[in-house]
Amino acid sequence: MQTSQKHKITGKCIDWPVQELESYCCPPNQSLEPCQSGSDDGSNSVQHSIPNLERYCTLDSSSSVQNSSSTASFSPDGSPVSQQNYTYPLDLHHSPENTCASPISGSCVIDNENDLGLMIRQLETAMLGIDSGDLDLHAIAASGRATEVSVEAERWKYMKEMIARGDLKELLFACAKAIESNDMYMADCLIAQLRQMVSVSGEPMQRLGAYMLEGLVARLASSGSSIYKALRCKEPASPELLSYMHILYEICPYFKFGYMSANGAIAEAMKEESRVHIIDFQIAQGSQWLTLINALAGRPGGPPSIRITGIDDPTSAFARGGGLEIVGQRLRKLAESCKVPFEFHAAAISGTEVQLENLGIQPGEAIAVNFAMMLHHMPDESVDTQNHRDRLLRLAKSLSPKVVTLVEQEANTNTSPFIRRFLETMGYFSSIFESIDVSMPREHKERINVEQHCLAREIVNIIACEGKERVERYELFGKWRSRFIMAGFTPSPLSPFVNATIKTLLQSYCDKYTLEERDGVLYLGWMDRAIIASCAWRC
Repeated sequence: MQTSQKHKITGKCIDWPVQELESYCCPPNQSLEPCQSGSDDGSNSVQHSIPNLERYCTLDSSSSVQNSSSTASFSPDGSPVSQQNYTYPLDLHHSPENTCASPISGSCVIDNENDLGLMIRQLETAMLGIDSGDLDLHAIAASGRATEVSVEAERWKYMKEMIARGDLKELLFACAKAIESNDMYMADCLIAQLRQMVSVSGEPMQRLGAYMLEGLVARLASSGSSIYKALRCKEPASPELLSYMHILYEICPYFKFGYMSANGAIAEAMKEESRVHIIDFQIAQGSQWLTLINALAGRPGGPPSIRITGIDDPTSAFARGGGLEIVGQRLRKLAESCKVPFEFHAAAISGTEVQLENLGIQPGEAIAVNFAMMLHHMPDESVDTQNHRDRLLRLAKSLSPKVVTLVEQEANTNTSPFIRRFLETMGYFSSIFESIDVSMPREHKERINVEQHCLAREIVNIIACEGKERVERYELFGKWRSRFIMAGFTPSPLSPFVNATIKTLLQSYCDKYTLEERDGVLYLGWMDRAIIASCAWRC
């Protein structure tokens, strides 16, 4: 068939609805729902050859796709380099449903041209009420083919103009739309162009674009989960240096002050208590508690005895360079220097597995529960019927704590469909990357490591993964409020003293950092974008 021969030459699908051309860059007032593509009858799918797809990767990764492997790395100038071979079936005459050796033809039921022509004329007479002899079927067919060619030409003209504009955000969005619509040829072309525009050592949007591009490529290759697991935040080679996570904690004050506000709420709730038990559901390296131990050491009347239960997934030991005993030793050493009675209880267990018996509760102690950047990792009702996100809140409520603190990212990457989630990720992380530029020079040797190991892994997971593999599931505070109230908690507004202290400290940073208190919740952000929400709750 003539159409099939054309497909073989160009490798493009010519059946492209006109409205899909506009969907690659929707105006703000238009819907961002996924576009549909494919043949008019929906019976056949066209797949294209995409050689060396993962040459566009920007991170170190490994995955297995159709028995192939890939490696990716950075070149000395910071540009992504990798190798992989991907093959897609190009034979448009065969589909997975076509198990016989003969090609799919336009007429598989009626083989007699005369019978087909008779049926067409009968249908025309019955439905149109005219003599089919007045219609030129060949002219109609030729006109249809001309329209298809015209639409195809307009489509590629549009892409050429978009590339000429050089708007990185627009191209990233168009690539995401192409992948969502399963338009592999368009995605391949855009990935090739984007690869020339992104850089892990460039402007903030170029750096973010490098990791978002990695997420798109990983989504195509179904390797997002592998990359996420590989990019655990590592300790620098020299033991004297701070970890990458601690560097991020220092250069991004909204993370630092989020923890500080939680500590302030705990100190306020425990000011009359002699025995304090803090249950930290994701203790990581324990950095949050260094300032609190120091603060409680100077409490009028003497410090309380402090017991910290540190919960953390055993796989996080890689980030620390060892197990939870490292955290315990670090905190114990500080407590001894401050003459604070101290005990550490390690619980190397995933949050989804935590039960009451893992918490080591003792009679007579005042309990504080800390959920800092942790609950969004727990699967909720949209992922798992067990809904561990709400289960942990009910578990915390059963402890009758004096205070429960929550620090979370102020974004929605949980239930949003892919395209909306992609745009949310772009907006949220572009603010973070812009703020890092203010705090750390681009030529700083640790900046790429901080961004790659502590931010890129989250970006890749949000974009590339679905279902249980997508663990970076941020929620807006409004949703957290509903969950806490449903679990039986009431808001506990942060102390004005805590808010004033943080506001004073923030003045030593760039004036583009923002601090806003609304209804007892502290929002820390960059310019007009809230990044972190911090709040406290009581029974």
